[in-house]
Amino acid sequence: MKSLLLAVVLGMSLTAPPAAGQTPAAGDSLLQRLVGRWRMSGTVRGIPAEYDLDAVPVLRGQFVRLHMVDRSQAPQYEAMVFLGVDSATSRLVAHWLDVFGAGYSVTLGMGDRPQGATLAFAFAYPDGAFRDTFTYDHTTDTWRFLLENGDGKGGWRTFADYAVRRDDGR
Repeated sequence: MKSLLLAVVLGMSLTAPPAAGQTPAAGDSLLQRLVGRWRMSGTVRGIPAEYDLDAVPVLRGQFVRLHMVDRSQAPQYEAMVFLGVDSATSRLVAHWLDVFGAGYSVTLGMGDRPQGATLAFAFAYPDGAFRDTFTYDHTTDTWRFLLENGDGKGGWRTFADYAVRRDDGR
């Protein structure tokens, strides 16, 4: 009753949660390819970087949570990224939370359902456009994560570029 009252006060509608196995993220085979342990190697702003990445289904399969931690002795960067599919619009959604604080997590990444082997998210941050493109290679079971920021002239600059390979033997 309290949740119904809260929903009415907030102007939200309540619907029954999807049945187990019927969740949008669980039904997206490309999102499911992310599940597992991975090693990310590449560059951030041209500087070499390596991360451990654990990807797991969470919240009854509504999202795949990516947990990234840099591999340095005293890790400087950590992020949790929640990727899902909006069941009302079938659009991809990305919630990116990291050590840079809550202000950047306000902006959602949005994208259309994947065509082929690519998940693409666009973020409209107050200080400029940003996009993440995750491309899966089924022949090698690897990913490429390309993160780009707008250059202010209609083009894009590489912010980070990673090769992502399975690392189940940590």
